[in-house]
Amino acid sequence: MREQLERLRDEAVKAIAAVSSEEALQEIRVRFLGRKGELTALMKGLGALSPEERPIVGQLVNTVKEEVEASLDAALETTREAARSQRLQSERIDVTLPGRRPVNGTKHPISLVVEEVCDIFAGLGFSVAEGPEIEHDWYNFEALNFPPEHPARDMQDTFFVENNLLLRTHTSPVQIRTMLKQKPPVRIIAPGTVYRCDSDATHSPMFHQVEGLMVDQGITFGDLKGILTIFTNQLFGQKTGVRLRPSFFPFTEPSAEVDIACVICGGKGCRVCKNTGWLEILGAGMVDPEVYRHVNYDAEEVSGFAFGMGIERIAMLKYGISDMRLLFENDVRFLRQF
Repeated sequence: MREQLERLRDEAVKAIAAVSSEEALQEIRVRFLGRKGELTALMKGLGALSPEERPIVGQLVNTVKEEVEASLDAALETTREAARSQRLQSERIDVTLPGRRPVNGTKHPISLVVEEVCDIFAGLGFSVAEGPEIEHDWYNFEALNFPPEHPARDMQDTFFVENNLLLRTHTSPVQIRTMLKQKPPVRIIAPGTVYRCDSDATHSPMFHQVEGLMVDQGITFGDLKGILTIFTNQLFGQKTGVRLRPSFFPFTEPSAEVDIACVICGGKGCRVCKNTGWLEILGAGMVDPEVYRHVNYDAEEVSGFAFGMGIERIAMLKYGISDMRLLFENDVRFLRQF
């Protein structure tokens, strides 16, 4: 028994010295010291020894067990320390390397144009007004001189929610809400999201508008042209030509379409402007007296003008964008240009 214990100890020490991984050392522990290990098997033979030999051999068993455990623990510590050093070496950070710059976001071109338009009109004395996107039919149509059977309603492909509620087709209802709360003088712009059933390369079911309203005593069509000329010159450049063409809107009379000299060809004529040299950018006109009746303004005492523009169209002209859908597809390659 004594010889077997000494041989087991020597085999265990030799096996421990021959491996260098923690997994292999754990396997050696199980092999020699486990419940079904070799030392346990030898201990089962203690019962066959004489009473005089049993304490001596038992003490030797404990000594062998302690020696094997000490060898295992020392080997495990050495192995773990080596693994830790190797991991630290492989995961070492070179503090002399340049850092990674955070990727900064940029403002969307729609936001950029809205901010620029608002800044220009703020410099002209206009304040910003806002209103709900789910609007009542009365504010969106009837108060703007669109009676229920008016043919101009066919021009507005409307998303109806329920009963007389709808997604606003323009931001003109903000003008009505403002005039109902405020007596003249009124000088506001109303930026916001609007909705219509339309979708192609130049139209979107959701788009953005900025509309403006100025009402006071003695406001004329000349004031309208002067304000819009200053606006277009600041937005597109001081040498940008401006012209007004007769048009029709139910809530203004007289009404006009406002064109600018083509920003692509400088007014010489190209494919973008269909060789006319002009590009339409907004609609405008003098507020129809019928609108004043709905907001309890005296058309004999005050006059004013209104105008409205699609921000997507302004952005496309300003930045040379050929397809409106690029503004909504969130392609990072496109957005990074702004």
